[in-house]
Order: sequence, then structure tokens, then C-alpha cells
Amino acid sequence: MRVLALDMGTKRVGIAVSDPDGRVATPLKVVTDPLGQGAREIVALVKRYEVGTVLVGLPVSLSGDEGEQARLVRSQAEKLARLLPVPVEYWDERLTTEQAHRAMMESGVPGRKKKELVDMIAATIILQGYLDRTAGP
Repeated sequence: MRVLALDMGTKRVGIAVSDPDGRVATPLKVVTDPLGQGAREIVALVKRYEVGTVLVGLPVSLSGDEGEQARLVRSQAEKLARLLPVPVEYWDERLTTEQAHRAMMESGVPGRKKKELVDMIAATIILQGYLDRTAGP
């Protein structure tokens, strides 16, 4: 079963998808307008890739508390969930944006490209963490 992961922001959503066996995360794209056209694109991707679960990165604090940003993401995800034919799950995304920035810096991605890619790379990191944690023996 494929999983689609979302790194949700107010302006952009990074998207990654797993392979059919649910073992490897692959960056897919970034959409804008998360509650408008972007939501419609996400719904289309769920159908196109025959996704079984949508995973939303939840930005909790280092202590594990949910602050204002986490509440905003939950609100957006709940609105999106009403459009989706599959369940939505949440995954702790602490430090994934920092990891994405570090990975791009180490691979030499130019500064102007970073803004376009960071959300997609963060979604991939979120998804791979989930896949690694939930993989069978």
C-alpha cells in the first residue's frame, strides 16, 4: 500500500510518495494554495498513485507539545481529509525542515532552488521515518 506524505505550510505543501510496498519514500512535488487548487491536486495524486493512507507531518515542539503551528496544520489537514477517500494520519515532524536544509546544502543545491525544494524534501524525510518505523520484520 502506498502512503502519501504532506509537509503542510500556509503557502506550500511538500509531497512525497512511497513505493507500492511501503518501503521507500520518493519526493514528488510541491503544491501551492493548500486549501484550494493544491487540495484538488492532492486528491488527484491520492487517486493516481492508489494511495491507502495520507500522512501529515505535525510540527510539534522539541518537548512534544502542540503549539499554534500544529493546531493550524491539524485544521488544514481536517479540511483536506473531508475531500480524501483514504484515512489521514499524523507524524511527528520535529527537525525535518532542518534536516532538509542540511541535505540540500550538502548536495550543493543553489540558494534560489532551496525554497522550492525544502518542503518536498521534508515530506520525504517524514515519510521515510514513518515507513522505517512501521515496516514489518
